Amino acid sequence: KESCNNLMNNIGVKTMNILMIEDNESVSEMMQMFFLNEGWDATFKYDGKEGLEAFAETPEKWDMITLDLNLPTMDGMIVAREIRKISNTVPIIMLTARDSESDQVIGLEMGADDYVTKPFSPLTLIARIKALHRRSEIAEKASSETSDTTFDIVTDHFKMNTKTREAYLNGKLIDGLTPKEFDLLYTLAKKPRQVFSREQLLELVWDYQYFGDERTVDAHIKNLRQKIEKVGPQVIQTVWGVGYKFDDAGAA
Repeated sequence: KESCNNLMNNIGVKTMNILMIEDNESVSEMMQMFFLNEGWDATFKYDGKEGLEAFAETPEKWDMITLDLNLPTMDGMIVAREIRKISNTVPIIMLTARDSESDQVIGLEMGADDYVTKPFSPLTLIARIKALHRRSEIAEKASSETSDTTFDIVTDHFKMNTKTREAYLNGKLIDGLTPKEFDLLYTLAKKPRQVFSREQLLELVWDYQYFGDERTVDAHIKNLRQKIEKVGPQVIQTVWGVGYKFDDAGAA
């Protein structure tokens, strides 16, 4: 019966290589059982420096990183920043026991795609991993296809190509977009001037329902705005008390 259940759980789920950087061995041992149940391969590192070295040695190997913030030898925020210097695409889920909102926001700004607060349910982490991986697979499939010069979104000042995963403002490439930042920009830009709440963006971009994680959206919007402002005027507008919208009318 157990083997049958495991088989059913694994149907349709791609084998993943997960790098879990976590200094709590009990948490790692617990998650190892859940990863095995999903048919995923996992490598565990117990301090920040070792985790970064493991990633840097073979960055193309890893499909997902779970990263604790409070690590010995090298803080998780520094690890996230250094990983992002190597790869803009590898998905990172930050694990934190810290209650400080600023820590969570800074972690997201350092390059994490999502965060889960300790203590957490293993099933919650598994669900977040699946959602993030599903989005990453879509992005990877699109970018691996033959380059297409046809743009999916074209306005007077802005254009996006989902196959090449490129966005341009006034003819200049918005460089260094992570998969989540690109998906967030695309979600907003394909419906100009429509206001999206944070809850809607979590469902559309992160594939999960709203559970009080507005900071995830806000941190990614902040990073996205900083990258847009390097090439031109701001096109993501805040609608106070509601959410965000895309509007490039003033981008000339």
